[in-house]
Amino acid sequence: MGAEKKWLYALFCAAFVSFLIFLSSISGFSSSYYAFSLHRRFATPVHHGPGHPPAFGYYISGGRGDSDRIFRLLLAVYHPRNRYLLHIGLDGSEEERRKLGMLVKSVPAIQAFGNVDVVGKPDPVTYMGSTNIAAMLRAVAILLKMDGGWDWFVNLSASDYPLITQDDLSHVLSSVSRDLNFIDHTSDLGWKEGQRIKPIVVDPGLYLARKTQIFYATEKRPLPEAFQVFTGSPWVILSRPFLEFCVFGWDNLPRTLLMYFTNAVLSQEVYFHSVVCNSPEFKNTTVNSDMRYMVWDNPPKMEPLFLNTSDYDLMAQSGAAFARQFNNDEAVLDMIDQNILKRSHNRVTPGAWCTGRKSWRMDPCSRWGDVNILKPGPQVKNLEDSVQRLLQDLSSQSNQCR
Repeated sequence: MGAEKKWLYALFCAAFVSFLIFLSSISGFSSSYYAFSLHRRFATPVHHGPGHPPAFGYYISGGRGDSDRIFRLLLAVYHPRNRYLLHIGLDGSEEERRKLGMLVKSVPAIQAFGNVDVVGKPDPVTYMGSTNIAAMLRAVAILLKMDGGWDWFVNLSASDYPLITQDDLSHVLSSVSRDLNFIDHTSDLGWKEGQRIKPIVVDPGLYLARKTQIFYATEKRPLPEAFQVFTGSPWVILSRPFLEFCVFGWDNLPRTLLMYFTNAVLSQEVYFHSVVCNSPEFKNTTVNSDMRYMVWDNPPKMEPLFLNTSDYDLMAQSGAAFARQFNNDEAVLDMIDQNILKRSHNRVTPGAWCTGRKSWRMDPCSRWGDVNILKPGPQVKNLEDSVQRLLQDLSSQSNQCR
């Protein structure tokens, strides 16, 4: 009986050791597999600077009810090399901001690269007031602090949409000097002199917690003598060196103009334009275009017309990088997704960095390879031709700060 117990004990020990070895092998295999998966997921570092494709710092803003539109626009312009800041203004709810944050976290690539942020403490934005330029300068400061690699700042609203992929945009601007500023501008103020520059206005959003409209002072002011006023489109693609000049302000010009235009109507249409054109260091870096496609009434109203499917052909052939403005879920956006971006619903626009197999149940950008390579699409030729025409004007200096 004792010998039998010893035999059973030995058998039990052997079985237990075998079980431990088996568990160890499973655990070791799982750990190795998990480590391999992580290694593959995060294998590619993001390279910035000379010798690498340019990157962009995107500021995408909207108001109440715009969380879904902002998320769709983010997916359309997403690339791991870029940096993104999303802002729902003070009129939006905390629930909307949380929803937007959850949508952002649901995208595998965004989770992995961590290059998208949502503004948690929103800014008030009064349509015709200076709170717009305050919010944009804050966005620039955040992007400068968060990421040292982007080359150009791009501001978009929830009603905008791209007409090219990020691979297209980076490819075309790879051959362009990275100190250039794409900003529509003119010193011919026309009717804006009497209706936008000379009136003195106050934006209550600067000091009130509730949203309200600007109000006008009874007196008007003459045009300034210390600097020349320039005006143009509020939609810009601005270089990092110029924005560092505006934010860090080693010259007093950006601060002086900011104080002056705080009391101007639609200061976002004059501030950057006047700073760049009054600065000896940057006035020769302007390309007179906002690279947007818009259709206006005749005579023009405050905002461009809403685009629809009847505008698609001209829009697609325009050579513009972005278009505005669109109604929410407009059918033409689906046409752009399908024909230009090759983007499926709730997925990012695919680029050379996406290595997954494309199918109805698998997102090709849920797996990725080298994010520093580009694969331009057929739409790149239109953008290339457009930028070349702009650069020819630049070399003749016919479009610089006049």
